[in-house]
Amino acid sequence: MNRAITVAAAQLGPIGRDEKREAVVDRLVALLHDAHRRGAELVVYPELALTTFFPRWWTEPLAEADHWFETEMPGPATKPLFEEAAALGVGFFLGYAELTPDGHRYNSAVLVERDGSTVATFRKVHIPGHERHEPWRPFQHLERYYFEPGPDGFGVWDAFGGSVGMMICNDRRWPETYRVMGLQGVELILCGYNTPVHYAPDPSQDALQAFHNHLVMQAGAYQNGTWVVASAKGGVEEGVDSLAQSAVIAPSGLIVAQAFTAGDEVVVAECDLDWCDHYKKTLFDFARYRRPEVYGAICEPRGGRESESAGGEPTAAAAAGASGPEAAP
Repeated sequence: MNRAITVAAAQLGPIGRDEKREAVVDRLVALLHDAHRRGAELVVYPELALTTFFPRWWTEPLAEADHWFETEMPGPATKPLFEEAAALGVGFFLGYAELTPDGHRYNSAVLVERDGSTVATFRKVHIPGHERHEPWRPFQHLERYYFEPGPDGFGVWDAFGGSVGMMICNDRRWPETYRVMGLQGVELILCGYNTPVHYAPDPSQDALQAFHNHLVMQAGAYQNGTWVVASAKGGVEEGVDSLAQSAVIAPSGLIVAQAFTAGDEVVVAECDLDWCDHYKKTLFDFARYRRPEVYGAICEPRGGRESESAGGEPTAAAAAGASGPEAAP
């Protein structure tokens, strides 16, 4: 049985602050049609694909930001995408800001099968940035103000003929993200991201953003024997330059397809899910070679030993928390 699936990373260029949902959905549908013409059965859209990256602005009170959030999925503006995808027989991963009926705010993504059914909703686990208004920055990264960490962790779902996992932006930087899904037999990880080129807490990293972006995903793919498909929202959006580089990465860690532009672009590759076993059943045969009995430090309290004093109390740096350097988005 052939378990190859053709997947498209549907990269977006900038979305203006005043751009209407309906106009953005029209762009998503255009990318969907392009992907379908090129044989794609699954389309991966970026993080927060329906709006500009609004965490770059401080909004107080928080309720005044509600218009950036979706209270249902699909809703009136997004229903045309769901209907068109189902008519074409193409599934998709779509990132958006979620406001739940009980008032929780998540940076989320929905996975939709080729028949239009919803497979799962994933909520971003590793929330970067800062919680407080920091006007000294050229632009802010207030994800920790706008979003709660996802409470569900990293699941893996039977979909598209294989085992599929999801992550969003900063999740891709953490090895635990891939390993938790790898231990569940993941074969295809889908990711959307928005990554500013400038990193205010440490500008020396700016020149390495492109390198770091692919480094972590290639390593995660190889060390867990899985495909990774990642889609960016790139280009200069509201004055902020963001990384593009959408890519499809094989279980070998090699990039097999990559975006050439920083605008709306479809990147397509065939992903043979059986190729995962070349790594899962050899170098990374977890049952044979893993040594979980010596990995205890991974489960140390958050921050690890470096963030604790000898007496077990948080250090001053750890206690400062929100005002110190944050994880890159």
